[in-house]
Amino acid sequence: MSRRTARRPARTAAEGDVDPKAPCPCGSGRRYKSCHGAGDVAVARPFEGLPGECDWVAMRELVPSATAPLTLRDSDRQVTLATLLPLALPAIVRADGRILLGLQVHARSGDVSRDIAAVLEQALDAEPGTMVSSTGLPGAGPRLQDLLDLDAPIAPAVHEDFAFWLEGSTSRDPEVAASMERANAAVAPTVRLDAEPGAAYWCRIGGKAHLRWVMPYGEDALLDALARLGGAGTLGLGEDTRYAGSFRAHGLLVPVWDLPVDPPAAAWAEAAAGFGTRLAEALAVEEPLTGAERRARDGIRGRQLTLR
Repeated sequence: MSRRTARRPARTAAEGDVDPKAPCPCGSGRRYKSCHGAGDVAVARPFEGLPGECDWVAMRELVPSATAPLTLRDSDRQVTLATLLPLALPAIVRADGRILLGLQVHARSGDVSRDIAAVLEQALDAEPGTMVSSTGLPGAGPRLQDLLDLDAPIAPAVHEDFAFWLEGSTSRDPEVAASMERANAAVAPTVRLDAEPGAAYWCRIGGKAHLRWVMPYGEDALLDALARLGGAGTLGLGEDTRYAGSFRAHGLLVPVWDLPVDPPAAAWAEAAAGFGTRLAEALAVEEPLTGAERRARDGIRGRQLTLR
């Protein structure tokens, strides 16, 4: 399968924000809010084909503060992926030429991968010390899958705050400082667990703890496997844990468990590893679901969560 995915034609209007009710600048004839302004519409799995796809999804949707070095295909330029940048900027070029590339930015087209790749191309051409601004809807061009070394999976480093924004910088812009103060106040404690498959992240939000696990499987196969575990009574992660449901993020299903709030994240590593083993065994079963498993599947499918 080609790494490229069909995209809508390039926009024809001037760059900038578009009235959601106005015709989309791409020329499709649809309203902007129902076309390029609708987010991930054209490409269901924008990070598919990137090593560590599940971590890409987690860094965009789940993890408050994290960074990961990126390796470019045709350049030795130092690029660091960041969940969020000050003032919600899509990219920053440091004075020494290093690039910070933001991931939690507004999607301007139907392909998040193309959106971020367009910003990366802009940053690569920008002068040192530049805060890269959004350029509106990107035209046709490469995606992240075309610009990055596909033999180099990302290795996220989760942070307790956004101090990395100022790393290596001597300036203390008041707007950046205020933005960092607001961002730090919103950070929920988050830890990546060393568990397979996919990307499993423990978090504590308010007085509750959860495990949110981005899985790399097709939805039907994963639901069947979860149903087999549910029918066998092995869907939980241990005492006082509960399978809460799942939500979809960039084409992947993300199961969620409620956990006791007191044990630290490290206390769940063994339980998560055991669940990963049970899930792999369930995925390998080829027999049709039993009646009990079908009922379990219906219950699991009905527990759809909304990401907050």
